[in-house]
Amino acid sequence: MNTPNREWIKFMREQYPVGSRIRLTELNDPYSKLQPGSEGTLMHIDDIGTFHVKWDSGSTLGLVIGEDRFSVLPPQTHELKLYMPLTADLYERDEWGDLENDPTEMEGRGLLRYEDHITAALLKNRMPEEKERGIMNWYHDKDSVEQKVRSVVFAVEARDRQLWGVAECQITQDLTPEELDKLKEYISGQASDGWGEGFEQREIQLDWGAELYVHLWSFDPSWSIQTEQERFEPKLAAGLPELCFSVLPDTGDLICIKRGESGYYPSDWNTKSREQNEELANYNNERLGVSAAQRRAMEVGSMYGWGAPGADPASYEQKQQMGGMSFG
Repeated sequence: MNTPNREWIKFMREQYPVGSRIRLTELNDPYSKLQPGSEGTLMHIDDIGTFHVKWDSGSTLGLVIGEDRFSVLPPQTHELKLYMPLTADLYERDEWGDLENDPTEMEGRGLLRYEDHITAALLKNRMPEEKERGIMNWYHDKDSVEQKVRSVVFAVEARDRQLWGVAECQITQDLTPEELDKLKEYISGQASDGWGEGFEQREIQLDWGAELYVHLWSFDPSWSIQTEQERFEPKLAAGLPELCFSVLPDTGDLICIKRGESGYYPSDWNTKSREQNEELANYNNERLGVSAAQRRAMEVGSMYGWGAPGADPASYEQKQQMGGMSFG
């Protein structure tokens, strides 16, 4: 067999990226246990054109074009979502039907009601060249990010009672921290100076004649692009117990609170007496080693979110030491 030239090797590597699925049709190796129909994942193509495959059966036998017959399937992908805060300018019409000069500035919570309008506008703003790969069509570095990320498109999603901008990424392999940082940097650039710059200049017509201009990026120092885990996973303070007992302020019922979870669970030991339930809460917390500061932090976290300042026992412990906090 003639050794392929460098241009042909480069072409094959571009056409068949790492992570592509391989299906065997015919193997020119009588000693191999691989059968027609066997599938595996492409690890790399070497300089002489051998396809090195990690077969689902555990074999790592390579395939040679011209000697073996096989087909290359599109790489299997899974979704990675990167979230960013949304802002917008809303221009209402005055009594004469003219757009007002000064817009109303809006953030994610106020934009919830316009989710359908913004989604339609994002779809309309996509270019024909982006049909296959979204904004990755404009990514020009021939690196591992280009190989692993098949497509990226901008969308919106309602989470935590507000609307977020989302970069929906289809990836063939998990990204390293360095690759993820580079992808975030690229998407941030597209949100601010590239794709997003054009989008924010196009009005979104609302049903009553007002116009909305949506910004995927902001000069606000708090703006960032984060993974779902980074953005929404509760950031728990140190020193919180797994479980504590408390009493509902309005009804006096005995409840259980679990670390990191919103709301509470009714306790099987609940009585009709607030005073007795308070005694039970104190007794059970003492048995669990839960301090008054930890109980208060758990109450705040379950009601107002685990990122709230009051969900940290240290703040109560410090005030307690200074004589500025009492617990009932």
